[in-house]
Amino acid sequence: MRLVKFFLTLVVLLIPLSAFAHFGLVIPSENTAESSKDKNLNLLIGFIHPMEMKGMDMEKPQEFGVVVAGQKENLTATLKPFTYLGHKAWTSSYTLKRPGVYQFFSSPVPYFEPAEDIYILHYTKTYVAAYGAEEGWDEAIGLPTEIIPLTRPFGLYAGNTFQGQVLLKGKPVANCEVEVEFFNQKQKVKAPGEYYITQVVKTDKNGIFTYTPPAPGWWGFSALNTADYKLKGKDVELGAVLWLYFAPFGK
Repeated sequence: MRLVKFFLTLVVLLIPLSAFAHFGLVIPSENTAESSKDKNLNLLIGFIHPMEMKGMDMEKPQEFGVVVAGQKENLTATLKPFTYLGHKAWTSSYTLKRPGVYQFFSSPVPYFEPAEDIYILHYTKTYVAAYGAEEGWDEAIGLPTEIIPLTRPFGLYAGNTFQGQVLLKGKPVANCEVEVEFFNQKQKVKAPGEYYITQVVKTDKNGIFTYTPPAPGWWGFSALNTADYKLKGKDVELGAVLWLYFAPFGK
């Protein structure tokens, strides 16, 4: 029995850490709006392992909001508790009233991960382009860490190459690890092995990374850094998370 327990423990320890990649989640019902029929958005805010579709409890964010044309609107009061993948998550609704590039974001409360003995803070955002507007998609919104798109972050096809720049305290981060995962909503995609669950790229000396999603759907990019402070004596993982939709080509 002791031998069996030893091997079971060994198997768990040998599972690649990438299989347990965490992602903050901000997903709108639409990523573009071209007419008034698309004006009402529903948004899902949570904390998950997206490829494996396993959830974690997410406490109410410190702030949830939207930035458009340089103006920030605090939407925290619109959040409603929601159970997603069996865990605590949040929903919100929003009406697109005018043309613009809307950056929705979530600033979470710290999440303690016992398996890694760290606190996790994932500052998460996504884009919705409305009524023909295209300006402002490459502008930072002042999060402690964030990904600035160098490729327009909407109107993308699967197979398009995406480039982004990782900022921490407003400055580019060289040699930063960026985890990439598919939001496997319908659970139709099965990874052939643990190493295939999370893709990993690194930024260059200017904080720029490149990735080409191979399939349509929502893809998450999570740029990870360690904070220069501790919480309750523990290290803090700072994640700049960006969610983008890549459409099927020709459909």
